[in-house]
Amino acid sequence: MKIVITGGCGFLGVGIARKLMDRPEIDSLVLFDAHVPDALPNGLDDRVTMVEGDISDRVQVAAIIDRDDIGVFHLASVVSAGGEQDFDLAMRVNFDGGRHILEALRARKGTPRIVLASSLAVFGGPDMPEAVTEMTRVVPQTTYGMTKAIGELMINDYTRKGFIDGRAARLPTVIIRPGAPNAAASGFASGVFREPLSGQDYVLPVAMDTRMMVIGARSAIAGLTGLMDADGEGLGADRVVNLPNNAYAVTDMIAALERVAAENGITFGPVTPKPDPAIEAIVKSWPLAMEDSRARALGLPADESLEAIIREYIADWL
Repeated sequence: MKIVITGGCGFLGVGIARKLMDRPEIDSLVLFDAHVPDALPNGLDDRVTMVEGDISDRVQVAAIIDRDDIGVFHLASVVSAGGEQDFDLAMRVNFDGGRHILEALRARKGTPRIVLASSLAVFGGPDMPEAVTEMTRVVPQTTYGMTKAIGELMINDYTRKGFIDGRAARLPTVIIRPGAPNAAASGFASGVFREPLSGQDYVLPVAMDTRMMVIGARSAIAGLTGLMDADGEGLGADRVVNLPNNAYAVTDMIAALERVAAENGITFGPVTPKPDPAIEAIVKSWPLAMEDSRARALGLPADESLEAIIREYIADWL
């Protein structure tokens, strides 16, 4: 079997690839990304190939979706703030790229499986409840959220037509992302841990009482792979699943950081609030909780606590 992970050289893509290394039925795994590193990330074996390419190029996409026994994790995306800054790029990558992936799968024999990484950003609007369900109307307030909502609809319809066996995972904000910050409006939910743990000052672009719905990186990776493994018939006609989540204020995040840093003898850098109205407007358009009983019934993992997420990050990246 072949697995393709789009956006595969990001930390979630590499994490999924590492998790799949113990599956002997996988003989080829492609990490497809706009930019690839010089060397294969640690923890991956010679079944893994990195391919640098443009997901908005239909020919390049068809070239990697070249077998019938194939599964795809579709992570490639222009993120929230980036999509607000460049609408055309977001449409090329998120919409055109997603459709190219689905059309390439449609051209294969059988019904290949795909998991789309969707987002809480599909929700929004003045009438949105604080807690949403899988049946809450989607009214995205960003271009990013709009493209994710379209992706969910395409996953359901291509599945209904028998072209694919699709699934879409609605992810809360995934923390703690290693490395350099990206263009996501939600990036502060990682930066408020990552930079202080590295001894750096962190300028917080939202108010200290801002709440954010989150999932730990390990749980997100396990949720995406678990959704790929889930029985399609059991998922029914609606293939969109809210992943397990918890909401915390920034003050909760800093308090948890203080406790874990003290446990490990880590001196961390200061956090200074300097709210950015553009970032705050995007963040405030998102819900504070997603009903996730279907994900839990599927056995997709939930985080024990913020402290557990921080400890996992320290173990994995520091």
